Amino acid sequence: MWSSPDKDPEDRPSMIVLKNTNSETQKHRYDLPYKRSETHCHSEYKMSHRRGFQGRKRGANYIWHKFDRRNNHFNYPGTPYAVGLKRRKERYSYEDRYFLTVWNDRKTEECEDLYAERRATERWYKVTIPSGRKYEKTWLINSIQKLCTVPFVPVDFHYDKNRARFFVQDAKIASALKDVNLKICDETSRKISLFVSPSVVPYSVQNKFSSEQMEHLKISIMKRYDASQKALDLEKFRFDQDLMDKDIDMMLNRRSCMVATLQIIESNIPELLSLNLKNNKLYQLDGLSDMTEKAPQVKILNLSRNKLKSIFELEKVKELKLEELWLEGNPFCNCYLDDSEYISAVRDLFPKLLRLKTHNETELIKNLVLRFLKEYYLFYDNGDRLRLLDAYHDQACFSLSVPFNVSDPDLDNLEEYLKYNRDIKKQQDSNMRVQLLKHTKHDIVTSLSLLPKTQHDLCSFWVDLCFHSEMMLCFSVNGLFKEVEGKCQGCIRAFTRIFIAIPCSDSRICIMNDELIVRNASPKEIQKAFTSSPAPDTSLKPLLSAEQQEMVKSFSVQSGMKLDWSQKCLEDNEWDYTKAGEAFTALQNEGKIPKEFFK
Repeated sequence: MWSSPDKDPEDRPSMIVLKNTNSETQKHRYDLPYKRSETHCHSEYKMSHRRGFQGRKRGANYIWHKFDRRNNHFNYPGTPYAVGLKRRKERYSYEDRYFLTVWNDRKTEECEDLYAERRATERWYKVTIPSGRKYEKTWLINSIQKLCTVPFVPVDFHYDKNRARFFVQDAKIASALKDVNLKICDETSRKISLFVSPSVVPYSVQNKFSSEQMEHLKISIMKRYDASQKALDLEKFRFDQDLMDKDIDMMLNRRSCMVATLQIIESNIPELLSLNLKNNKLYQLDGLSDMTEKAPQVKILNLSRNKLKSIFELEKVKELKLEELWLEGNPFCNCYLDDSEYISAVRDLFPKLLRLKTHNETELIKNLVLRFLKEYYLFYDNGDRLRLLDAYHDQACFSLSVPFNVSDPDLDNLEEYLKYNRDIKKQQDSNMRVQLLKHTKHDIVTSLSLLPKTQHDLCSFWVDLCFHSEMMLCFSVNGLFKEVEGKCQGCIRAFTRIFIAIPCSDSRICIMNDELIVRNASPKEIQKAFTSSPAPDTSLKPLLSAEQQEMVKSFSVQSGMKLDWSQKCLEDNEWDYTKAGEAFTALQNEGKIPKEFFK
């Protein structure tokens, strides 16, 4: 192979092998590499069926024809010209073959200059910004383009560890970018370094799809697009049968594949709202860094069942204004022991996120509902129900019903609830029914404040998640409570409550519809009410430090109590280990610690 990168193919020596008419050997034709040197040595080769090409060097005296190297004259007898041809030939023979080697003269200076200029414009350069990961791509590129004297288009922008990198083509652009070094300042007035160095051709350029392949890719993508939902489903895209039939390997981990996909999205479906990249074995998201320019309208991104090992990969798409993100099944999801820590880490990158799909969505919804109920009844039972305003939507509705039971001898003691009863079977006055249906959160909380003060038995709660979707959550809770004031103080009531809620900010839910049903508890229910101690509520407490976690483990080992109760004991004693131990010993000696607190 011809390996010199600085030689034009026209400079390549051509070896023409001629068959001797007196020989029975077959004609061969092949090219020989030739290297000029001061001794003008040649390499003579012959073909061996076992060992391939073999050769040995011979000196200039091996050349049969005399050649004057000073004036390029040939000494042919009877030549009518004073000056020979503008090329020189050397001919020699080996056994029954004749060899004719021909070189073109060197290019003129003008051609060499044009060639050098062409090579300079085709050469690639790598631009590296140390600590570039801390800067958003859009801001960083715009800042560089403002100060660069030559317009440029960054190719393959990506983050590599803490660095940001991209490629440009053209020596003039590279030179202009070098002048930008230390001329950009961030918000802290820190100067940003920028280094430029020669590079090989970027991978995405080397593996660029042909126009025919792009057309097949476009057809496959459009088949997967749901125009009614503005959603594109690229799950397991590598195994798309149409692409496999055309021998097109679509591995979205490759930047060239992702770049081609985003180009088609930009050109054909710029209105895209939802992109599903589930099950594509993505271990990095470099190729998605261009989504803010190619698909800026995307609000829903499904990255579940991939190979993402670090949450830092999400920084490459943090400029997207996502409202829903699916991440379940990625290795990094298992790095968080606490759901609140996990949710907080993701929300730091996507503050407008309304819904987060994780490795255990059902568990998260369960925790969300239980957290809501604990907060709600904490405020409901502690006297100041006006604090429940934030739990309701501005246009929420509330109604109260009391089921009529003829066999209930104490029905009259429900009079404080009966006067708000909106049972349409009993309430015949349509105007009154309208008045009893409370609208707006202020009317609802005012009505709740008029009801008797209560204490709910959280251990009696039965919670059912009826329905959940992206925009709505419906759940019910059944349980017991007792009145703590008034003429019915101490009376045990049973209740059912049905909530319809929508997601709101800060990983919370907001009530749109609230229906409360109250009745007298049965004798069996009264017997079971308030007999169990509730488990300590750790969901509303801040995360523990490493030192506090060690204290909890150590206290659990020494006391024999479960981890949650050990933590509560330490918290009640302001994390004073000695004081907590003394309190535990005193309560244990008095027999005041229930058995269920222990392991």
